[in-house]
Amino acid sequence: MEDVAALVEMSRDPALRQWASTAVDNDAEGARWVQAQQRGWAAGDRFGFAVLETQPGAVREQLVGNVVLKEVTSNKPAAEVGYWTGAHARGRGVAPRALEALTSWAFDTFEADGLERLELLHQVDNLASCRVAQKSRYDFDSVLPAAPPSFPRDGHLHIRRTDA
Repeated sequence: MEDVAALVEMSRDPALRQWASTAVDNDAEGARWVQAQQRGWAAGDRFGFAVLETQPGAVREQLVGNVVLKEVTSNKPAAEVGYWTGAHARGRGVAPRALEALTSWAFDTFEADGLERLELLHQVDNLASCRVAQKSRYDFDSVLPAAPPSFPRDGHLHIRRTDA
């Protein structure tokens, strides 16, 4: 909850709003977003992580993004990953490093439960997400048709398998 104000500030970024499925416009919405992340952990089917960065001389770490593992079900071979970064963190390799950490954690944690692959979806015109997927060894698989309203444009499906 201590990152709610930073979450609200980062959510004002037009580029983030373009790609994100949920906007966080005020502290109450930010608190609800954090609570939804907590409910996912409690249910054991959605695991969101704040991506934090230590600033020289700072008392506490700064929020720079988020990664999430979702749709996790025992004996289901696939789950989905997602991520976002704040404007101040883009172009510095934050997203690929965070995605790699999430990927390793997901396979380490859920491979024994049947997890074999992770799926990353992004809109076809989100070139930055495509680069993150490629850098993180998520291979391009296919183009998916648009599914408005949450996915208004065609998308790319990238896949990473446990043996990648």
